[in-house]
Amino acid sequence: MKRAAIIGGGISGLATAALLAREGYEVDLFEARDEVGGRAGSWESQGFRFDTGPSWYLMPEVFEHFYRLLGTSAEEQLDLRLLDPGYAVVYEPTAPGAVGERIEIAADRESNVALFESLDPGAGTALESYLDSAGETYELAKERFLYSTFADLRPVFSREVVRRTGRLVRLLLEPLDRFVRSSFGDERIRRLLGYPAVFLGGSPFTVPSMYHLMSHLDLDDGVLYPQGGMYTIIESLERLAEDAGVRIHRGTPVTKIVTKPIGGGKPSVIGIRYRGRDGVEVVHAAGTVVATNDLHAAETGLLPEKLQSYPQRWWDRRQAGPGAVLVYLGVRGSLPELPHHTLFFVDDWKGNFDSIFGPNASIPDPASIYVCKPSATDPSVAPAGHENVFILVPVPPDPGIGRGGVGGAGSDLVERAADAAIAQVAAWAGIPDLAERVVVRRTLGPGDLEADLGAWMGSALGPAHTLRQSAFFRAKNVSSRLTGLYYAGGSTIPGIGLPMCLISAELVLKRVRGDVSAGPLPEPARA
Repeated sequence: MKRAAIIGGGISGLATAALLAREGYEVDLFEARDEVGGRAGSWESQGFRFDTGPSWYLMPEVFEHFYRLLGTSAEEQLDLRLLDPGYAVVYEPTAPGAVGERIEIAADRESNVALFESLDPGAGTALESYLDSAGETYELAKERFLYSTFADLRPVFSREVVRRTGRLVRLLLEPLDRFVRSSFGDERIRRLLGYPAVFLGGSPFTVPSMYHLMSHLDLDDGVLYPQGGMYTIIESLERLAEDAGVRIHRGTPVTKIVTKPIGGGKPSVIGIRYRGRDGVEVVHAAGTVVATNDLHAAETGLLPEKLQSYPQRWWDRRQAGPGAVLVYLGVRGSLPELPHHTLFFVDDWKGNFDSIFGPNASIPDPASIYVCKPSATDPSVAPAGHENVFILVPVPPDPGIGRGGVGGAGSDLVERAADAAIAQVAAWAGIPDLAERVVVRRTLGPGDLEADLGAWMGSALGPAHTLRQSAFFRAKNVSSRLTGLYYAGGSTIPGIGLPMCLISAELVLKRVRGDVSAGPLPEPARA
């Protein structure tokens, strides 16, 4: 029987394991920590349950397709709710002591067009055209780019793609910020349409305008939320993987990818070596190994340099996405000032991104931050009479910023950034006693992401989606030095985010099948 070893129990590891098990492989998954989930983890304290990573449920059709590959559906696995408003945006106050201007993004296109028109006459009509373009680009990306391994470019560059070459070249070469500015004059709108670059690990000044497709996801399709939290996605994939026969080994870090020379040709993987809970290292034989942990950690930490497809010198020429200071708060009393998702935007828009990505990197203050209050939708994530609040502060990708802790016990830089973010939310949203009402507090910093998840440079997301780190320019999902070694996760194709990680699992299945098609696989996958 074909044997596969999966390194890492995040969403891409669980998804890859489930697909390969249905394909007829004997699959063992090795997770270094005691819980699966990776970046999409969960933490509980005093009746509060926090998602420690991703908190946006976008691209629902990608989730649905993946669940159908496994013979089920999103409806069967998750209790999804449409958020309305999808999120709010709060802009920096114009005067000391004032609250920030707030707008709300609705769950439907028509309402958002009306909102834009109210902000700037003519912007509603411009948004219609912008969203038409975003939707068309998104559909083209799904059909020709996102589900391709790029092992053969002929299916990718179909007649339809070639016919649009001129437009695609512009979208690849023109930064998102410039593309947005060509259609909208209002700075509030420009920031709203440019900020999705952060969720791609980049800046609107460097991310290609191809990614204006992101606006189709929230302004056209709306934002969903799975009751119980995003970790319920991980729990569902864990169940489905084990139901398919996957053996999950928790608390067993992989220490080496084991290889063997094959004649005078390319050497092959023959398994992995892992450290058990008793501290003893064991070799597990497998002819197929899929590294779904951070690609930098997998390549530079588990292979000798001569067998690395992506050695350190390759990474030295790449741009990391931002790091993050993450703040988890249990708050006494209600917070009607905050919906489920809120974005806080500073006036010094470019300066904010220069602080994160520029040559003189520092923690922005004030910063454009993201706040999630899932208790607005889900009473199960907080005790009665309390709110669950999560704050993300984008910071430079630098583990030297430090690690977080419980109750203010993190490094000085991390806790100061957390204090500043809490004070900013309190002032801009009009919650003056916010800090006094905090009953649970935990922080994480870039140092935690590096130490706990092996995250390259402490990045919260991985390699940024710049031009040279997108589509077929991104790291491939197969080793160029070893037969039988594959990759999945946010570091490789197609990129960052939970939906992309699900697609990356499907791309591994395509690789082992030798499938070079450009679109999604037929549903369901083999059982």
